[in-house]
Amino acid sequence: MRLRYPHTLLATMSMTTHPFIRPTGTHPFSPQLHHFNPCRSIFTVLCSRPPLSKNHPLPSPLTSNGYSRSSHATVPRPVHLENPDENEKERRFNSLKYKLEAVGLDTGICVPGQYNHLLCPMCEGGESGERSLSLFIAHDGGSAAWVCFRGKCGWRGSTQVRHHFQMLHILFDTGGFVNCFLVWSLVLQAFADSHSLSTATSQVAQIKKKREITEEELQLEPLCSEVLAYFSERLISQETLERNAVKQRKYDDQIVIAFTYRRNGALVSCKYRDINKNFWQEANTEKILYGLDDIEGQNDIIIVEGEMDKLAMEEAGFRNCVSVPDGAPPSVSSKDLPPREKDTKYQYLWNCKDQLMQASRIILATDGDQPGQALAEELARRLGKERCWRVRWPKRGKGDESFKDANEVLMYLGADTLREAVENAELYPIRGLFNFRDYFDEIDAYYHRTLGYEFGVSTGWNNLNEFYNVVPGELTLVTGVPNSGKSEWIDALLCNINEIAGWKFALCSMENKVREHARKLLEKYVKKPFFEARYGEHTERMCLEEYEHGKLWLSDTFFLIRCEDDSLPSIKWVLDLAKAAVLRHGVRGLVIDPYNELDHQRPSNQTETEYVSQMLTLIKRFAQFHGCHVWFVAHPRQLHNWTGGPPNLYDISGSAHFINKCDNGIVIHRNRDPEAGPIDQVQVCVRKVRNKVAGTVGDALLLYNRVTGEFTPVDKKSKK
Repeated sequence: MRLRYPHTLLATMSMTTHPFIRPTGTHPFSPQLHHFNPCRSIFTVLCSRPPLSKNHPLPSPLTSNGYSRSSHATVPRPVHLENPDENEKERRFNSLKYKLEAVGLDTGICVPGQYNHLLCPMCEGGESGERSLSLFIAHDGGSAAWVCFRGKCGWRGSTQVRHHFQMLHILFDTGGFVNCFLVWSLVLQAFADSHSLSTATSQVAQIKKKREITEEELQLEPLCSEVLAYFSERLISQETLERNAVKQRKYDDQIVIAFTYRRNGALVSCKYRDINKNFWQEANTEKILYGLDDIEGQNDIIIVEGEMDKLAMEEAGFRNCVSVPDGAPPSVSSKDLPPREKDTKYQYLWNCKDQLMQASRIILATDGDQPGQALAEELARRLGKERCWRVRWPKRGKGDESFKDANEVLMYLGADTLREAVENAELYPIRGLFNFRDYFDEIDAYYHRTLGYEFGVSTGWNNLNEFYNVVPGELTLVTGVPNSGKSEWIDALLCNINEIAGWKFALCSMENKVREHARKLLEKYVKKPFFEARYGEHTERMCLEEYEHGKLWLSDTFFLIRCEDDSLPSIKWVLDLAKAAVLRHGVRGLVIDPYNELDHQRPSNQTETEYVSQMLTLIKRFAQFHGCHVWFVAHPRQLHNWTGGPPNLYDISGSAHFINKCDNGIVIHRNRDPEAGPIDQVQVCVRKVRNKVAGTVGDALLLYNRVTGEFTPVDKKSKK
């Protein structure tokens, strides 16, 4: 069991000028790390002397738990006796290791006088499990200081608490083990969260300094014939390798490839790759883009995900290409962009800001997998999406799978295909900004009439189909004076559409009791009266078998949106439930009847006109996004000096936005003058049609059957 202590913010140490550069390359390949395991394997990084004997062979760099390297900085150390006895030094070091392991620091590979890079016990290296904690142990083995350089962690501390140890001895002699343990816990927290300007702070300042490296120091060599053959298999020429100063280095019993990172020709950093595609970098060097000098002064630049892809791009004729040094993140961050000093993962962009700012066009040619696309998004967020393009890699055969990266395309399809993929790069998508090209598939389907319902769904009344058809995703506003049959007409329309196209509907009908609404719908479906009552006019009532069959139809076709208490529903509440009905039951139509039964609470500084406009916008967006047709019933305001004719859409109570924002506007009007025609004659006045493909302005007459609630068309001859 290891103790944990509160984290400290990395912001307490300024990283603006010299951010610490973490070792990389172990993220996808490292095994799960465990603390307090004395039998784990270890390895030493390139620049340091291996501490292991011949009886302990070095494992692969990417299967180890940590590494150390010789210090290149002058680090102040605590005062200690000159030439201490070796036994005393060993005793101090063993005591120090015990303290460090008590706070979770793995000391199995630690060497005094060196920087040891370990897994941080606080953040555990984040999702990638990287060794982000740097631990420095004094040469005499008696003290240590450490800091985690993950931006989200920043845990640091030191072991300068000698007076606490004196207290431990006293308490152990007088109070026993329990008191000793309690004070020991306080001691651990004291040095684990220390922020004093002590020796630890001085050591941290030294750790942040950049190393200056040379090819001689790193013992880099020209590529041998075996490595050249490896690159040749990947279609990378010797000329390209020499121009990019690709070297090799002997590491233990193998040769590793060395990609040299340079600025103005000077060596800045070096990244290594072994035969198993394991990567690691020189620690404490500045992070920059690979091939930085190739984009100096370029208007168009290409950014890829790996050094091999950078070399592949050059084989295709593109030298204005750079590679990121650290690979791709697993996913896009959901947080806002951090400031420069905290943007540690992408510090290399800030370090190359001058070169990147010169480019007017940046082509992102990252890998085609999910991490590669996440990297492209993170780069575009920082570089500006308005000047970014992205490359779509070719498909593999007839399937949907694409080639992964530039080097794969070069190897399997050749330089010409790789060049064509880059030249055909697409504008990087910006949310809310589109081109018609993005919709060509949908437009083609519309042209060839393969979408379905391009002309709308028939109403079931031939004479009305000339003026009005039901198109998915539109808003139809229905109005009329009270008792004109608006709700009855909509119910009949829904029954017709269900019979013709099999649509299902969500009903938010606040003026109808559920049982009465069910009766009206069943009468239209069965075409018989529900009761043997006066309105039935001696027509045979629906039998029990017809009634039971009708109940099944009701259950399959309609879904009710109703408040279960005495509260009024808001439009947002209705649309949220309608969305659930669309996703769960496949609903294609929504009825909101009527407008004045909704809860219309609005801010005191908002007018009714503004509220209505906002409400109708929400309804239209719902309809368009879900491909659901919405019928919205709104009553007209009180009509003065009404002569009995149908009202106008501008007579709707509330706002002129009702007619301005709807796709279709319909007035339902029932004849009340026996001399003007049958009392049961209903006039359907189509007053607005936005989509001319689906209809036009005009009137159609229907006859209402009071017994069954059906509507039948009145042809022109009978009208005359």
